[in-house]
Amino acid sequence: MKITVVGLGKIGLPLAVQFAGKGHSVTGVDTNPRVVESVNAGIEPFPGEAELDVRLKQAVADGALTATSDYSRAVPQAEYVVVVVPLFVDDEGLPDFGWMDSATTAIAAHLRAGTTVIYETTMPVGTCRTRWKPALEQGSALTEGIDFWVVFSPERVLTGRVFADLRKYPKLIGGLDPAGAERARAFYEAVLDFDIRTDLPRPNGVWDLGSAEAAELAKLAETTYRDVNIGLANQFARFAEANGIDALAVIDAANSQPYSHIHRPGIAVGGHCIPVYPRLYLWNDPAATVVRAAREANAAMPAYAVEVLAQTYGDLSDARVVVLGAAYRGGVKETAFSGVFGTVAALRRRGARAVVHDPLYDDDELAALGFTAYHLGTSVDAAILQADHPEYRAIGPADLPGVRALVDGRAVTDESRWAGVPRRVIGVAPAGEPGESPDRSWRPGRG
Repeated sequence: MKITVVGLGKIGLPLAVQFAGKGHSVTGVDTNPRVVESVNAGIEPFPGEAELDVRLKQAVADGALTATSDYSRAVPQAEYVVVVVPLFVDDEGLPDFGWMDSATTAIAAHLRAGTTVIYETTMPVGTCRTRWKPALEQGSALTEGIDFWVVFSPERVLTGRVFADLRKYPKLIGGLDPAGAERARAFYEAVLDFDIRTDLPRPNGVWDLGSAEAAELAKLAETTYRDVNIGLANQFARFAEANGIDALAVIDAANSQPYSHIHRPGIAVGGHCIPVYPRLYLWNDPAATVVRAAREANAAMPAYAVEVLAQTYGDLSDARVVVLGAAYRGGVKETAFSGVFGTVAALRRRGARAVVHDPLYDDDELAALGFTAYHLGTSVDAAILQADHPEYRAIGPADLPGVRALVDGRAVTDESRWAGVPRRVIGVAPAGEPGESPDRSWRPGRG
């Protein structure tokens, strides 16, 4: 098959490499000349994706993958066009379709009869039918369902492990009509490999949900569920800490019953997915009060972590406080919606001198993000652990000379290394008598 992948980012490029590795001819389109040049040289343009370096080199050497910024070279020849262009939300939580609109307009200008256009970017329910179908028809003078087909198939992978996740999870599809869905099924069965799983309600592979709208909602549902679940865990954590209870132990106990699947509390929810997609759902369903409350609860956690530090350390005015971790999660060089931004902002509001350390970022990269870089081994007054990088599991006071308090926002530090230095873990009450409630206003049974 001849395949075009539009958007060679951290999801699109591994997809293009996966398709090429199955023996198909793949052209990648990206508006960034540096990315195009890097891909054509067989060099991964971003680090951290398992298997990508070797597989990209092989695909380019085999002539199975090329990259371009020219839609006129890539789209007319394609039997399938897979779109993985980012969709953003603005400060009000409203979707910003700018990049996707531009990509769709460019695709439409060069679309040929017989092509199936598959959108993998997460989007509000109804977008394929009400936005992309009319735009493609208008720009191409072709008719969807007769001359070309539009399908939605959400990506269900995490950066850093894309190839493994492609094998692991069922591939969901939903077309605007049955013919498009069947073409998408044939496509994904030809370009993906699935691990055999016996713990699913039906065999692993391609799952047709019957409509683009159902597939769009499935993606929003699975990510929104995680945000709501974490929001609930964070509320449990805040209550437990105020009342002398270890919320992490409570959650472990609750999850020993098979119908409880409470996630872990923490300092922040970051990344391109969980902080964003609930807002897309709220755009569809403004009455979803549970979703809105969970998003607000999670967004408040960085400021809460700073409050916990102030309770432990004291007045933070002019204190030099290091935030450990700029990335939104451990081992991934990505700061999208990272808790570092809210944490640093909350520290600055209290007059603290915030500095940031991250083993994946150099000083210039941290400066470009608006932060002052910190080096382990230099003097600091207090610390907040924001990202669960493996390097931080063994960190101790010797690495942070002068440190007088630590707030561990990810429950990853080793308690034995922090003897003599106050250490608070999000979700765990400060040390005290067993069962003692620091919040004296609380009584059993009180709502």
